[in-house]
Amino acid sequence: MTNEIEIGRGKRGRRAFSFDDVAVVPSRRTRDPQNVSLAWQIDAFRFDIPVIAAPMDSVMSPQTAIELGTLGGLGVLDLEGLWTRYEDPTSLLAEIASLPTEATTARMQEIYREPIKAELIAARLGEIREAGVTVAGALSPHRTQELYETVLRAGVDLFVIRGTTVSAEHVASADAEPLNLKKFIYDLDVPVIVGGASTYQAALHLMRTGAAGVLVGFGGGAAQTTRTTLGIHAPMATAVADVAAARRDYLDESGGRYVHVIADGGLGRSGDMVKAIACGADAMMVGAALARAQEAPGQGYHWGPEAHHPELPRGERVRVGTVGPLAEILFGPGTQADGSTNLMGALRRSMATTGYSDLKEFQRVDVVVSPYQAG
Repeated sequence: MTNEIEIGRGKRGRRAFSFDDVAVVPSRRTRDPQNVSLAWQIDAFRFDIPVIAAPMDSVMSPQTAIELGTLGGLGVLDLEGLWTRYEDPTSLLAEIASLPTEATTARMQEIYREPIKAELIAARLGEIREAGVTVAGALSPHRTQELYETVLRAGVDLFVIRGTTVSAEHVASADAEPLNLKKFIYDLDVPVIVGGASTYQAALHLMRTGAAGVLVGFGGGAAQTTRTTLGIHAPMATAVADVAAARRDYLDESGGRYVHVIADGGLGRSGDMVKAIACGADAMMVGAALARAQEAPGQGYHWGPEAHHPELPRGERVRVGTVGPLAEILFGPGTQADGSTNLMGALRRSMATTGYSDLKEFQRVDVVVSPYQAG
């Protein structure tokens, strides 16, 4: 059965759905929310909740990474962010939060011109390790070749390669050596999470490199303007379901190797997170929802590395507000009725309402398509 529609006589396009377009359907069974497990494990690392913090300066500092780890999730530090460029970036974070909208992009480009310092990478990761939580750091694909040895020496448990889109096969000019993901991952002694990808074939190629997890999505984050700048967008419900199908087929192809699917984008509210798991995700990389925490470095604002790209910015600083402490955002008690607090309580209750006891089971829940109508 094809899902293509005719755009015009010379072009057809595949119909795709966002999280707003789908809904979870209750089954004949319900269960007590206290009997539901939200635990998730990748490689040797087990987490109480399926939440990975997006490596963005507005979301993660070494301290918030430690706090999230203590609460049962995984904090990922952006190793190209302000914490590895400046000894103490707190005044700069405050400045970014106070900038007038029209001056934000240009000033952020200036701030992020400061070179990345190897000694600060080691210091920040060491600070997280000393706290006794899982240590994770992220680099973009074009910086990985340059900095990965510094990161490994500093000591990471999980290594994240995150870009707007990451492929297993990158074509470069003759004077630039591309990152060979398959060789790179094979040579490492730590699990690698890589992405984004949004299609079955792209994800399958990334799985074949030996990645432990694949990030799904690009162009859909609250702080990105990739759709308006580059015309690239991935409706997340379809993207997650497609990559979950690649995971299933690769499991057969590889003789039993399971690669985790991690939704990355379009997860601003608890209902979106429920639907991400329902569509096949094992865990979620969350940005804006955690940027609303009182402890978040962005102080009520949210931005990603795309916002300060030196040549083609395709993101922006957005106001997300502050709704409460990180623990309250994750576990409640909720103080808002808009899905911005008690995110894990909402996921737990949705799983209980539909009769599922763990995340793998919940991936089998029925969903319906009901195109979202704004207003």
